[in-house]
Order: sequence, then structure tokens, then C-alpha cells
Amino acid sequence: MKGIFVVLDGVADEPLIKLNDKTPLEYAKTPNLDFFASNGSLYNCFPIAEGIAPQSSSGLISLFGADFRDYSRGILEAMGAGIHLNDGDLALRINFATIDNLNNMKLIDRRAGRTLTDNEAIELSNEVNSKLRLPFRFELVHTVGHRGVLIFRGVFSDKITNVDPSYKEGLSVESAPNIVPFSVATDDSRKSVLTADLVNTFVRKSYIILENSVINANRVKKGFLPANFLLCRDPGIGPVKTRKLPGLWMGFGYMPLEIGVSKVLGMKISSLRKTIMHDPDFYDHAEIVLSNAIKSSIEMIKSQRDIVDYFYIHFKETDLPGHDNKPLQKVKFIEMIDRDFFGKLRDSNLDFKMVVTADHTTSCKKMAHTSDPVPALFFDFNDIKESKNRFTERHSINQRTVNGRQLLSKTLLR
Repeated sequence: MKGIFVVLDGVADEPLIKLNDKTPLEYAKTPNLDFFASNGSLYNCFPIAEGIAPQSSSGLISLFGADFRDYSRGILEAMGAGIHLNDGDLALRINFATIDNLNNMKLIDRRAGRTLTDNEAIELSNEVNSKLRLPFRFELVHTVGHRGVLIFRGVFSDKITNVDPSYKEGLSVESAPNIVPFSVATDDSRKSVLTADLVNTFVRKSYIILENSVINANRVKKGFLPANFLLCRDPGIGPVKTRKLPGLWMGFGYMPLEIGVSKVLGMKISSLRKTIMHDPDFYDHAEIVLSNAIKSSIEMIKSQRDIVDYFYIHFKETDLPGHDNKPLQKVKFIEMIDRDFFGKLRDSNLDFKMVVTADHTTSCKKMAHTSDPVPALFFDFNDIKESKNRFTERHSINQRTVNGRQLLSKTLLR
């Protein structure tokens, strides 16, 4: 084993009054992360570049040294969900969301209150697939919770804009408006205009089906938001180009995006593909999933370390509380990972190198991704350093600045 690359999704944040003007990383008790930071090198990292707010896919692809514009979120999620794409098929990432109505397109909640269960989403997807009629074949595939993938079969264009105000051209939109735009073509080709019109027709017709679904009527009776709209973003045309990283890698992820990224980078896959995250008792179940993920990732490293050169391990749960403005929950997840994952690595006596960072900052204040930098640490078991650094935003801000595409080449892969 040569190295471990750990991504703590959206773990970076801003100082918060609720945490005594500290960020969740500063407030959390993280003796093991701090050990690795104080005995290694700390960097100030812009996952893409200064002034750019990444979404998870673009930030992650950049951290692996590639150009995020070559890998749309739609394509990556489709690959992660195991969907085969033919030449010319169009893939989009979708969210089951809540809007006011089709007249004003006001976005009430982009995750339908984060209360949509997998079973509800599957039934809603089946309704749309069976009732909606279009001149082209399509598949609405539910993945996890409010997430899904929309595939149009044929020969289409990805030169269209999102039906989603929060994301544009593979990036997050800071201070995004709450009015959902319809898609428009970004070039003058007939194919692009047709594709944008097709996506708009789909979201209008699917809204009528979802708004009148018994599933949503029952949700409203229970006091939940209806999942009555499908936000569509990050179009991509199949098939996708793959990129080979140096050495033999194994990726550990349990969301479609991270699995898709592992696939396009030629990694072996080890995952918890099916989770129980998405349930009305959301954070209780997320805690169970994180605990299982930590145990499985440690087992993977121990069992595969003589076979695999590099491990990519991605923990999603540190991102979720930022979107919901739950800083204490973010602290709790950080402390779990520090104790049960980094603590086990520290005690393992394995000879390894490790990079730990985030794919973007997720601000509890803004409940969204921001363009702020993230901390990155590099630890080498055979090159111990001494400092008083902690793995925090304030400790990293005065360190050497790197962009995401440089990080691995300057550390783990050098």
C-alpha cells in the first residue's frame, strides 16, 4: 500500500455563533486528525480555483487532477447507478423537489424537505415512467432519497442549460435565486434546441403527474412537502471517456456520484451501494450509515493493502448538515470519523501516506456550497514533521495554497 486519499464531503465551513465563533472543524474534538496535521504538511486548497464554488462532482474530479468540464454530473451519476449509455444518449442528474406551481416556478425546497423515502421515490419514478408520453424513449431512475438520473435514449446535445437555479456549467451558484429556469440551448444547432425543448416538456408533464400523485397527497396529509417537481441539471452525452490514474486504486463510496467517479478513473470498486439514509428519521439513519461506512472502509484497507496501491475513501455525511444548517450535527459526524476512522489508522502501525481534504466548503450559514478554500493535509509515515497545526480552516489559510488539480501530484503521487 502506497497511500490513502480521504475526502470529507463539504466538511469545511464558516465560523458560527452557535459554535462560539468557531467552524465545525474547530469546535469538534479531533485528536487524531490533529495528530496527522501536526505531524504532516497542511495546505490551503481551492478544489478548482480561487473564486469558484464547486459542486461535488466538479470539485471531486478536479481533486483527481482532471478537468471537471470533461465529466458531467449526469454522466457520473448514471455510471454510478449502473446505467448503460449508448452513443448520443443524454444523462441528467435529477432532484425530486418542491415548487409552488408551474406559473411562478418558485422553488420551495430542492430536496422535498429531505423526507422523501426510497420507496416513495421509486413509486413516483414508476408513475412518471408509465404515464408520461414523449416522442423519444426516456428512463427516470431513482438512486438514493431525493436523487435520481434521467436518461433520454437517442442522439441528443448537452449544449443546454439546467432546469435548476443552484447549478450552472458544472459549478454551484452562490446566492442562487429561488425561481426555477427552463432549459435553453447554448448554441444555435437544431439538435440543442430540440434537446432543451424535450427537457422542458418532460418537466412540465412530469409536474402534472407528480402533483396529482396519491403518494404526494399522502405526504401532504402527514405534513411533508410534496415531491412535485424534477430539477434537471448537468447534462452529459454518452459514452464517457475514462482516465487512468498511476498505480492500482480502489474506491470506497456509497453514493452514485462517488461510485461513478471511481469507475471513470479505472478503480476497483468497494462500496455500501444500498444505504438506509433516506427516511423521515434522516439523521438517525445517516449516523448508522456513517458508522457502517467507517467500519467497512477500515476492513477494506486491512484486507486489500497488499494488493492495492492507493485507496480513495469518501464520507458523505459531513456535507449533509451544512445544507440543513445543523452545525452540531456536523460536529458529531466529524468526531465520529475522527474517533472511529482516523483513530484506527493512527493505531494501525501501517506504513502509509495519506491526503485528507474536502471537495468543497458547505456553509451552514448559507446552506450551500461556497467558493471558500478547504484545508488539505498530507501525512507520510516515513517523514514525520512537528508543528502545532490542526486540521482546520484557520490553520490552513496561512499555509501554501494549491488548487485541487495539483494536490495529489504534489503529495501522494509524487
